[in-house]
Amino acid sequence: MGKVMFYHLTRNPLEVTAHMLLERAHQTGWRVAVRGRDPATLARLDETLWLGDKASFLPHGMAGGAHDADQPVLLTSEHACPNDPACLMVIDKADAAPHEANGLERLWILFDGNDPDATAHARAQWKAVTAAGVQAEYWSEDSGRWQMKAQSGT
Repeated sequence: MGKVMFYHLTRNPLEVTAHMLLERAHQTGWRVAVRGRDPATLARLDETLWLGDKASFLPHGMAGGAHDADQPVLLTSEHACPNDPACLMVIDKADAAPHEANGLERLWILFDGNDPDATAHARAQWKAVTAAGVQAEYWSEDSGRWQMKAQSGT
């Protein structure tokens, strides 16, 4: 069973943290599904990943294409993950159930700490994950760099 890692975004925008985590996953050889709720947020992330410099390019695609199963990173609003990911990244207050960590290396939950609704949603997800006994970590960038602030289920 993988661990669930919560990333409380307060300094950098979603695109910066998502790119960092996706790049690490890609270097490890892990496929990733990125689940969001808002098509505009997914489109913005897609554009950011395409427009980055050549050295940091991450192969990816938006769900709904003919090659979804082949994508190292698949951006989607659906629960189905045809690219057989090792990791799931949840953004934009999308849902993730604790059992989804089963069989994954990582389940990342990224949330905007400046959005009270996103913070409340993440807190509810933390409670559900920890109540289910799934290993969880809470990471904050308040100090200017990512630091683990809480851990459960270890």
